[in-house]
Amino acid sequence: MLVQDRATPKSSKPSSPALILPSSHHGDHRRFVPAKSLDFSTWAFDNLYKILAVCFLAATVAALFFLRSAGDTAALLCFDKTRSASSSSGGGIPYPRISWNSVPPIKPLDPSASPYASFRSDRWIVVSVSTYPTDSLRALARTKGWQLLAVGNSATPSDWSLKGAIFLSLDQQARLGFRTVEYLPYNSYVRKSIGYLYAIQHGAKVIFDADDRAEVVGGDLGKHFDLDLVGEAAAPKHPILLQYSHADPNRTVVNPYVHFGQRSVWPRGLPLENVGEVEREAFYTEVFSGRQFIQQGLSNGLPDVDSVFYFTRKSSGLESFDIRFDDDAPKVALPQGMMVPVNSFNTIFHSQAFWGLMLPVSISSMASDVLRGYWAQRILWEIGGFAAVYPPTIHRVDKAQLYPFTEEKDLHVSVGRLIKFLVSWRSKKQTLFEKILHLSYVMAEEGFWTEQDLQFTVAWLQDLLAIGYQQPRLMSLELDRPRAKIGHGDTQEFIPKKLPSVHLGVEEVGTVTLEIGNLMRWRKYFGNVVLIMYCGGPVDRTALEWRLLYGRIFKTVIILSEQRNPDLTVEYGQLAEAYKYLPKVFKKFQGAEGFLFLQDDMVLNYWNLLQADKEKLWITDKVPESWVSVSTEGKTSDWHVNQATLVNQIVDKFPVHFQTSYKQSTTEGRLIICGSEIFYVPQRFVGDFIDLVEIIGDQSIHHKVAVPMIFLAMDAPENFDSSALATVVYKAGLSANDSFTSYYTANVPAIYPLKVHHEYDFVKLIRVMASGDPLLQELV
Repeated sequence: MLVQDRATPKSSKPSSPALILPSSHHGDHRRFVPAKSLDFSTWAFDNLYKILAVCFLAATVAALFFLRSAGDTAALLCFDKTRSASSSSGGGIPYPRISWNSVPPIKPLDPSASPYASFRSDRWIVVSVSTYPTDSLRALARTKGWQLLAVGNSATPSDWSLKGAIFLSLDQQARLGFRTVEYLPYNSYVRKSIGYLYAIQHGAKVIFDADDRAEVVGGDLGKHFDLDLVGEAAAPKHPILLQYSHADPNRTVVNPYVHFGQRSVWPRGLPLENVGEVEREAFYTEVFSGRQFIQQGLSNGLPDVDSVFYFTRKSSGLESFDIRFDDDAPKVALPQGMMVPVNSFNTIFHSQAFWGLMLPVSISSMASDVLRGYWAQRILWEIGGFAAVYPPTIHRVDKAQLYPFTEEKDLHVSVGRLIKFLVSWRSKKQTLFEKILHLSYVMAEEGFWTEQDLQFTVAWLQDLLAIGYQQPRLMSLELDRPRAKIGHGDTQEFIPKKLPSVHLGVEEVGTVTLEIGNLMRWRKYFGNVVLIMYCGGPVDRTALEWRLLYGRIFKTVIILSEQRNPDLTVEYGQLAEAYKYLPKVFKKFQGAEGFLFLQDDMVLNYWNLLQADKEKLWITDKVPESWVSVSTEGKTSDWHVNQATLVNQIVDKFPVHFQTSYKQSTTEGRLIICGSEIFYVPQRFVGDFIDLVEIIGDQSIHHKVAVPMIFLAMDAPENFDSSALATVVYKAGLSANDSFTSYYTANVPAIYPLKVHHEYDFVKLIRVMASGDPLLQELV
């Protein structure tokens, strides 16, 4: 609560029995007048203001006494009433306010209560333990120059002990006095947050966030990470770092495993739509070392991979991974605007980034450290810091344990949207902790975590201040300054090795396989094409699957549906007027080569489109079942007549070049109808498409009528790349007994129709499509 000065109430005296009046001008003595006889009601009325004043003072004293006895957290945290009132009316979350200068200190335990009360160390290794010490943990405890801190939970044996380690049991954690304790689940590794605070309180300058299965390669962390960043002594050691190029401002996340020789492996927390980005960097830039306050190391053996990778790359459940990264590849930094997944078992945090160690508590455990990593990277930019990725620093043995997909749902559903949100987020707050609190608040409002994590952030920041942590100073955000142009002399080249990996449960020998090579060719061709997909089926069951299928190939996958779902990044759109939603997407991705529209009941065999001309329009004008010319004279339905009338009215409003092109390609008295389940608009026609949609305005021209009209207005059919979609299999009027597998073929660019309503339909689709793209087998 904001602390205010207390007013000391003045002592009150009993009222006089008589009223003393001044001397009379006519007499030389004082005259005493008896007091008026008052009943209680009259007295109360005459002294009302005095009564109210006394009551107010009494209430103030009582309130201050209550707040003092209610605990520091309640006394220091209050809610902005004005904002709360406005928020509550809209269902918002109250914004916390903290009196930063009034947080009382938390001192270490008395030496009588803990033998380590006065112990201090600059370098700490923090792990969570649930079982008795492993051999890997014993090795960590022997790491020279580092103090191992083991944080227990409800599953930890009560007699846990390890020579060389400090162990914090649940009971000891509760006695430390940290506010964060009350928010932590009992049986979870996120209790490491207590360990971080303990290490900071006991002198930490560097913290290695580790796993009890981690074996440090060579036993020396100093050989792998940059531990001395401040001062002249550090300059000769690592003055320059390679850095990913910021040339593409739309590139906001990167798979670092490609840089270190593993193109077909991706880290946990990488959006699934980005797993197909396997090309090496065209070039790198450079950045001065010294501000890589978060350093992410790689793990040989079992890297940090998600459940999708873990289960699709194994030929048997008993098989163990032993994946190796390039030890000689240079460490690489991330520029502002670009992020990388960061985990909690092989990461160095320097003191300037200690605030970023907080592990969220309201989301699934497999998502907590990854979400923390993205959150921390965004805040890191506010102090001029950055994250960097380092060659293999540890080895982890794969125990062939389950990786529950359900525990990663928070990643696969929202991580792509989170990254875009973080890059665009701005705050005008004046201190680092105020910015952290603001970001945590907005993330709660956006649904990336809950109000519980907002309150946890409040407790975390207060605990940091209470143990003496000093906030780093803010710096101007590079993202908001014009980026320097990258000249030829500013670029650096590095060609990653192609190391043996695993693919479909089979080891790759020496080089990337033919299938991976095909994937790279498809990705190279479509990598700057945006896929706009309309989903008529239930998006909560299929949106992730569609992104997983096509996100490997295309720049991004935009999903439209009548079932808007912000958590799945599904935008609202009606199929009858789907074309009207496209200009918004066009404007968002102005750097894309083109845009491919696809309905979910048409399957795309992308491998058969590599010869298509991306500078021309594609549509099914050569597929007679899809492109139909209907007479609007004689016995014609009212719908056709109405649509034809609207088309004529709109065409008459077209500028002359559009109007001429359309009329030269059509016959009077006939209406062109196209299924329009699939079509392609290159970037050079995007402006025309937008202009034509604006002319249509709010006229109710159906998607099947508007799209062919727009295409014929933009260009003559002989200029289309009609051969691109000429061989599409288009089966209209099928019976319910007709099976999709009976007419599917991998030798055409697309097949219609197919209904995908749930995961089982998707699995059947993937199995038949794998005849054209064998890599799809890893998805099922």
